[in-house]
Amino acid sequence: MNWDIIEGNWKQLKGKFTEQWGKLTDDDFDVIKGNRDQLAGKIQERYGVTKDAAEEQVKQWESRANDDWFDTDKRA
Repeated sequence: MNWDIIEGNWKQLKGKFTEQWGKLTDDDFDVIKGNRDQLAGKIQERYGVTKDAAEEQVKQWESRANDDWFDTDKRA
């Protein structure tokens, strides 16, 4: 999945992120705003994992991202 698509549908995907990382707050998601590096940083901070472990979690989540998660009709 292309991260640009994820970033463009950030609000729509908050529920999917929350399923994976329940310790992240709405405020965290508002700050992250689809920025992959900031997502990894917040995972690192909230879960007390290394930067590499947080990056790996994001990479694994990204590989599971599915086109069905997006309402492509709403994308510009």
